[in-house]
Amino acid sequence: MEYNDLTPEEEYIIVKKGTEMPGTGEYNDFYEKGIYVCRRCNSALYRSESKFKSGCGWPSFDDEIAGAVKQHIDADGRRTEILCKNCDGHLGHVFSGEGFTEKNLRHCVNSLSMKFLPEGKFGIGIFASGCFWGTEYYLNKLDGVLGTTCGYIGGQVNNPGYKQVCSGETGHAEAVQVFYDPEKTDYESLAKIFFETHDPTQLNRQGPDIGTQYRSEIFYLNDEQKSIAEKLISVLKEKGLDVVTAVTEATEFWDAEFYHQDYYDQKGTQPYCHFYQKKF
Repeated sequence: MEYNDLTPEEEYIIVKKGTEMPGTGEYNDFYEKGIYVCRRCNSALYRSESKFKSGCGWPSFDDEIAGAVKQHIDADGRRTEILCKNCDGHLGHVFSGEGFTEKNLRHCVNSLSMKFLPEGKFGIGIFASGCFWGTEYYLNKLDGVLGTTCGYIGGQVNNPGYKQVCSGETGHAEAVQVFYDPEKTDYESLAKIFFETHDPTQLNRQGPDIGTQYRSEIFYLNDEQKSIAEKLISVLKEKGLDVVTAVTEATEFWDAEFYHQDYYDQKGTQPYCHFYQKKF
């Protein structure tokens, strides 16, 4: 794994688990819209919507991008350290029960552990192609991807859980939200990987997984994404594939439970219903 070069100050925080002086960090009183990525490896960590003013002297978040952060108890057994899941870079500590927000959680993060990307400096795509474990596995391997999150979209129930979605009664699809660096990849490359790692001719199923939650669907965020998706579908149809993939305007994306994130990487296994097949 390649890492970004760090200044001595950044290395002290990220590698040696130091702490910057309170009130001195670049992002302490900073509330622009965008995402925060790991300064060491560029993995997406936090959405700006989760940032809040705590008055503690360090940037505070009440939620991470699902699956992006891991926790360890400090050696003294008193505090819980938070680290970038991708590179183990030290971020800070997490605290609960303080009552700052409804989530009652505070990720206290060093500014030097992060870089901020404003809207327009990163892209987002949302894809559904059967079980989201396999969809995420392949999308996450594309160069330029900053992070992926398994979740649910396209249904009628707010904040659904896995059992609800599996019942087929909520209308949601298992999907993956992808954050990517537009200087290293683009939406069309993501969409091609989406089509090349599942069978887009199967309706409401993928391999042994059957149900509307396993449907093939692209949830577009703007007209450009819609146009790209429809163009690729036309190409596949011209090749003789009876594509059933739906192209739908994105609604709210709900993060899936933690144990679904990076599932195959956690298990050290391979997808059972997704495989790569060149189609373009």
